[in-house]
Amino acid sequence: MRSDKAKKGIERAPHRSLFKASGFTNDELKRPLIGVANSFNEIIPGHIHLRQIVEAVKAGIREAGGVPVEFGVIGVCDGIAMNHEGMKYSLPSREIIADSIEIMAQAHAFDGLVLVTSCDKITPGMLMAAFRVNIPSIIVAGGPMLTGLYKGKKVNLISVFEAIGKVKRGEMSEEELAELESCACPTCGSCAGMFTANSMNCLSEAIGLALPGNGTIPAVFADRIRLAKETGRKIMELVKKNLTPRKLISKKSFENAIAVDMALGCSTNTVLHLMAIAHEAKVDLDLKTFDEISRKTPVLAKLIPAGDHSVVDLHFAGGIPAVMKELSKLGIIHLDVKTVTGKTLKENLKNAEILNREVIRSVEEPYAKEGGIAILYGTLAPEGAVVKTSAVLPKMLKHTGPAKVFDSEEEAYKAILDKKIKPGDVVVIRYEGPKGGPGMREMLSPTSAIIGMGLGDSVALVTDGRFSGGTQGACIGHVSPEAAEGGPIALVKDGDIIEIDIPERKLDLKVSEEELEKRRKKWKPKKKKLEGILKKYHILVKSGAKGAILE
Repeated sequence: MRSDKAKKGIERAPHRSLFKASGFTNDELKRPLIGVANSFNEIIPGHIHLRQIVEAVKAGIREAGGVPVEFGVIGVCDGIAMNHEGMKYSLPSREIIADSIEIMAQAHAFDGLVLVTSCDKITPGMLMAAFRVNIPSIIVAGGPMLTGLYKGKKVNLISVFEAIGKVKRGEMSEEELAELESCACPTCGSCAGMFTANSMNCLSEAIGLALPGNGTIPAVFADRIRLAKETGRKIMELVKKNLTPRKLISKKSFENAIAVDMALGCSTNTVLHLMAIAHEAKVDLDLKTFDEISRKTPVLAKLIPAGDHSVVDLHFAGGIPAVMKELSKLGIIHLDVKTVTGKTLKENLKNAEILNREVIRSVEEPYAKEGGIAILYGTLAPEGAVVKTSAVLPKMLKHTGPAKVFDSEEEAYKAILDKKIKPGDVVVIRYEGPKGGPGMREMLSPTSAIIGMGLGDSVALVTDGRFSGGTQGACIGHVSPEAAEGGPIALVKDGDIIEIDIPERKLDLKVSEEELEKRRKKWKPKKKKLEGILKKYHILVKSGAKGAILE
């Protein structure tokens, strides 16, 4: 056992003494030690119930003959961190989470890991750690939140963000907004739509590092507890067979996850995270791979915010197994890959079926013929940009308009709510990239304000920052190179014409190269006074086109 280096032999008597100080018995010290990373905290609704999930995991580990060793992991609630300085810390937290798990697993010679997650950057951070440490590992999430009900309609967190614009327009009173905010998030769990948290938990399942049901079983269901217990039992099988993430998961597994990503119209953040995870897995993955798979993958579900169906609806319709089995009809799912179940994907999908054809459509009658995420290139984004096509209105798939340029999210948000943005405009928010922010903030507040102000069918937004999975509309993020590195987005001026052509994958700034060269010679990088983690992050982080990894 790997843990024997910390507990076996006469030379390890001091080590055993310390174990015994924590209550370990001689019998327990002969068994595999399984690290259980618990991302519980009292501020993220997707994590407030994780103590119960962890106890179920530990019960499963003990039942299968292992010894669980719980330790804590930080987490940021993107919703609470949104639209202020706090959001600069969200993406950096992904790296801290991965680093902290690596430290705990390596310092204490764990034999395996169960990674208990739920929201935002915690899931990708844990997946990065699993591949980096490369000992038997498995993910289990806390599950999605149920939708709320307001005046007879299903609501969720994004309903509240968009309601701010409605109040500004006089379509909703502040009293109604207060009523909405009290019922939009009615249970624990990751917010109810196909936002980043649920996207990544579904993709953990699709890639093969979580058990079936991980992405969609509701947080409040007893099935979630049973899944956690089974996860605890399953890690012991992986340890006995020494099945590590890199042994189980190949590039084919990542391609499967990307296909599911496209079929469900997941968060654009998945592009950033899957590339960072692939980097740790030693798998070659770039933006072009995403677009190639998008071109041949139909959209089978219209989930919040792109449609009315929640992740819970997806669960009752058959979940991720049903989506993957349907996609396999087109030959775009690799059925021979291994998974943490101990079976191949083909075996896992044997009994999967679609139970609601409105929620999960057939490949013959999809919502769209091409995937829910597209990668755009052009004179404004030479290294690429990302857009969630499944959440873009058909009339906005092609849009040309004058730029309204802002050097921060706050400036843009205020201008939108102050009615300074007109139909036809292209809002440009720059210096919000990985280095420029630093931290590549999500732009949910300005994108929701555009919708709330009634501009969703006439205004586009382009940024070197990123978006929440809850964003809808013609919103293009991850523009690379970013402004802080002197990318073309740094040279845009008010009134410049920007052309967006999503079907043709183009994002162009209609300014001559001669004029851009003049502007480039005058451009100087913005200097920000940085301290602490943001200073370190600014120095080490790479382009969003590479997953915003640290090197």
